[in-house]
Amino acid sequence: MYNCVLCNEPSKYKCPVCRKPYCSVACCKLHRANPCTAPDVSTIESPKKQNIDYEFPTEDTVPIEKLELLSKSVDVKKCLENPHVRDILKELDKSAYPDDLMQEYMLEPIFTEFVDACLSVVQPPENDKQ
Repeated sequence: MYNCVLCNEPSKYKCPVCRKPYCSVACCKLHRANPCTAPDVSTIESPKKQNIDYEFPTEDTVPIEKLELLSKSVDVKKCLENPHVRDILKELDKSAYPDDLMQEYMLEPIFTEFVDACLSVVQPPENDKQ
């Protein structure tokens, strides 16, 4: 979890323009009082360059190297061409309760197709045990 850029309290929201975290309507209004701009994509470091370590890894944590493979997946890119999938992902990203929304969206075939495409990239194939 990130802290609010204005008051340093735990944040639930992100500015839709600059993606900086904020915690409340009051902080949002203060943030919007000064114009902000979208981050320059060329200056954003890739996770590999940032040397990210997960704060609380679990047995289900996906390694960064596998996550980077998502950007090369033809199936994932094909799913992301659908504006409805992109809208769902935006809603999940800004939601305070993404787990609840995820359960709802998993009932939509277009979203489950996207999830399956992602899982086929990051999830190792299971060996057939007989």
